[in-house]
Amino acid sequence: MSTKPEQAAATFLNGFNCAQAVFATSAEEFGIDRTEALKISCGFGAGMGRRQDVCGAVTGAIMLIGSKHGKTVKEDASANETTYRLVREFSEQFIARHGSVSCKELLGCSLVTPEGQQFFKENNFREVKCARYVRDAAELAETMLKNE
Repeated sequence: MSTKPEQAAATFLNGFNCAQAVFATSAEEFGIDRTEALKISCGFGAGMGRRQDVCGAVTGAIMLIGSKHGKTVKEDASANETTYRLVREFSEQFIARHGSVSCKELLGCSLVTPEGQQFFKENNFREVKCARYVRDAAELAETMLKNE
């Protein structure tokens, strides 16, 4: 049986975006149906709707952290603090591996322009870069959530 990071990468390479791949692969562990997880995370791909802000693989992992630890009762300030701490730790670990959490910085090209999209495709960045970010984000999230 394949690991969660391998499943996330396979989901990504089978046509889903980076955020969907990371979030939907593990969302059921937190009571979120896979179909709903795919819908919820769809807009986060390519750095928030192809804006190239925070990498979608990173936001997918952050959604998993929130799914386990997020605040559900207004008086529960500790849930916020735990979630924020884990998001910072996750981000620091991802940055240590890849240098950034910014989609644009990670790719080094624009996904907004036709020229940038062509460059992305010609250089096979989906397989060469993004699949690795998806795999690593899923791995870091899985390890972090098992240990918390």
